[in-house]
Amino acid sequence: MDRLSERYNKEVVPAVIKQFNYKSRWEVPRLDKIVVNMGVGKATEEKDRMEAAVKDLAAITGQKPIVTRARVSVDGFKLRKNEPIGCKVTLRGRRMFEFLDRVISIVLPRQKDFRGLSRKSFDKQGNFNMGIAEQSTFPEINIDNVQFVQGMDITIVINNKGTDASYTVLKTLGMPFRD
Repeated sequence: MDRLSERYNKEVVPAVIKQFNYKSRWEVPRLDKIVVNMGVGKATEEKDRMEAAVKDLAAITGQKPIVTRARVSVDGFKLRKNEPIGCKVTLRGRRMFEFLDRVISIVLPRQKDFRGLSRKSFDKQGNFNMGIAEQSTFPEINIDNVQFVQGMDITIVINNKGTDASYTVLKTLGMPFRD
C-alpha cells in the first residue's frame, strides 16, 4: 500500500464517519478515478505538439494516453472531424493514489503564486476539477527537454452524492484548499 491510500483508510474514513454520522465505512465517499486531460489546440497547425503532449502525459502518469479526436468540424478553428485535438489518461487504484500524492506534495507547492485550491471547483455530484498551467511543474518532466508549454485538466471523480463529504475527504487527504 502506498502512503495516501493508507492515510485514506486509517485517517480519512474514521474522520468522515464521525463528522457525517455514517453507520458504515462503505458510506464514506471513495476516490473512484482521476482523469488527466491535455487539450492540444495547436495540434491542428503543428503536428509535433501532439507527440510531445502524449510523451509528457505518459511520463507524468506512468500510463499510455489515449489520443482524443474532434467529433465535429468547426471552420472557425480550422478543425476537421476526427482530427487529433488532445490526449487523456484515466488512473485508478494504486496509480491514482500515487499520482494524487505527487500532485498534493510536489506539484501544487511548485506552482507560481499558489494560494490554495478553490472550493467552488466541485460539481453537484461531488467531483473535483482543477487545472495546472504547465507540465514542467511535475518532477518527471525535464524542463530542458520541454518543446511546448502545455497545461492540463485534472478531474478527481469521487463516488458520492454531494460536495461536503467530498470536500472533507480531499481536505483530510491533504489537498490545500483556501478557506
